[in-house]
Amino acid sequence: MTTILILAGLAGLFLGGEALVRGAVVLARRFGIPPMVIGLTLVGFGTSTPELVTSLEAALGGSPGIAVGNVVGSNIANILLILGLAALIRPIAVAPAGFRRDGAVLVAASLIALAPVLSGALGRGGGAALVALLLVYLTGTLLAERRRNGPAAEVYEAEAGAMGPDGTPAGRAWLYVAAGLAGVILGAKALIAGAVTLATALGVSETAIGLTLVAVGTSLPELATSAVAARRGQSAIAFGNVVGSNIFNILGILGATAIAAPLAIPPEIARSDIWVMLGATAVLVWAAVSGWRVTRAEGAAMLALYAGYAWIVLRPA
Repeated sequence: MTTILILAGLAGLFLGGEALVRGAVVLARRFGIPPMVIGLTLVGFGTSTPELVTSLEAALGGSPGIAVGNVVGSNIANILLILGLAALIRPIAVAPAGFRRDGAVLVAASLIALAPVLSGALGRGGGAALVALLLVYLTGTLLAERRRNGPAAEVYEAEAGAMGPDGTPAGRAWLYVAAGLAGVILGAKALIAGAVTLATALGVSETAIGLTLVAVGTSLPELATSAVAARRGQSAIAFGNVVGSNIFNILGILGATAIAAPLAIPPEIARSDIWVMLGATAVLVWAAVSGWRVTRAEGAAMLALYAGYAWIVLRPA
């Protein structure tokens, strides 16, 4: 039963997330929203919907270890596992202009996350501050890119175009949104139920399962988007997807979750995992600026680092 719950949860999160984003993109196009806005918001952050719903469900259900571990673990997995895999498929070119801004925001957001983690709690006020910072970032990015229409704007427009041509009827798009939302919510419930049972069976903490199984499971949309983009030679989408998702995970998901249910941060995250997240972010920055290209060798090193991290986290106490 545990295996069935986990598999059903992963399927619901992945398929529901895909349907939700695709349906929302079609509706946004019909309402005349510019492709750059669609790419930055609905596509760039829409793939993080499984993380958002799962963390909310976990926090409201009394499992803060899964809620916080999901955010921290997803950021680690996005860089070391997903970006590593994408670079292994095909080396990733990085646009210097866009990364100087978005990379700086990612580093700043990661450092900001240190304060609540080290203090052991994140309340509604802190959560609201994180969400406000996300809105400032989105507004500033949209205004800056609309003025100069630079390479970052091209990436956001390409992300919108990657969702497929505009030809889906509005009625079917609304059905995609409704079915996708239902799939994500039911998938999150099933995954959390299975994860809690699995943690007990393996003799590990809920936080450890949140950092690994739940984090990777909720990152499946990012994994699919980045892998397909890398295989098609759309490396900018693969890289931008990871950076944007990690920013949204910290500012949007952690913030929104704390607003819904103030979070007690598990001490093991403060001892080690938040530092691993910061280290993974440093690896991303180093790989990006060293020649503005993430090579296959760097991708392989990232995958090896993630395998070692997962092994350490999942060892029984």
